[in-house]
Amino acid sequence: MPQDLENEKQKRFTAMKIIRDELVDFRNSPLFEYRTKNGYFPVVGEGSHFARVMFIGEAPGETEAKTGKPFCGASGRVLDECFAHIAMPRLDAYVTTIVKDRPPNNRDPELDEILLYSPYLDRQIEIIQPAVIATQGRFSMDYIMKKFNRGTDLRAISKIHGQVFEAETAYGKIKILPLYHPAATIYNRATREDLFKDFETLKILISPINN
Repeated sequence: MPQDLENEKQKRFTAMKIIRDELVDFRNSPLFEYRTKNGYFPVVGEGSHFARVMFIGEAPGETEAKTGKPFCGASGRVLDECFAHIAMPRLDAYVTTIVKDRPPNNRDPELDEILLYSPYLDRQIEIIQPAVIATQGRFSMDYIMKKFNRGTDLRAISKIHGQVFEAETAYGKIKILPLYHPAATIYNRATREDLFKDFETLKILISPINN
């Protein structure tokens, strides 16, 4: 491996480790006591630090909090099927969430929690520098679209899932692809089919012809 690439690999690994260590001791979070009382872990993320596509969900569920891994429960199995559908190894992507700790009773993340945890996500985006950000669910869609100045394009996720939005970042242009959250597809076959189709759009976005 060329030395420059090895140095960059170590740099990104170290930056992610710093984020992990900060989250482990994130006592300012209203979810910290709930996490430690239940023996849960923060869910930082998983995958390649050089990923071309970054998947962003909302918050960990119980299985994720018990293992410290994102999307490893029932919704994770759906996500794995989506990766298999486009013949993409999951570890080639980077998978994470906005809120890194599990809210009680799997409730939706609250606005103050999103504001508190989102700087960690922002740093992860800066470290990985993905070409495509695939949001999963309405909370991550709202946050990412507004962060990258596409808030005026926001509609209900049923209206804009699978659409591609271009945006500017400090490191260059990116594409944003809103997706249904995998959990939403477990009980709704129609959204499951939509999610598989939207992954086909993702495959085109990250194909070599679009490099």
